[in-house]
Amino acid sequence: MPWYLYTLTTPPSDPCDPNNYTLYGPTAPPCPGANIYLCAIRALDHMGKPIITAALCAEIIYALQNGIETPNVLLKPI
Repeated sequence: MPWYLYTLTTPPSDPCDPNNYTLYGPTAPPCPGANIYLCAIRALDHMGKPIITAALCAEIIYALQNGIETPNVLLKPI
């Protein structure tokens, strides 16, 4: 499954909205540092946008709330 970079906006936008992501590619992007903000997700592709299922959305929210990366969610400091 491909990786997608999250586009951080001010104020922060919905992390479960596929329109807030840009296709990165088959390998995970570099997201070094403290686990605070959403960096990237891994998801199935639909015309260059991620397919964000309810399970993936829950995984994104879990990672953000707990500051813990998961197999499909990467975090970064800023």
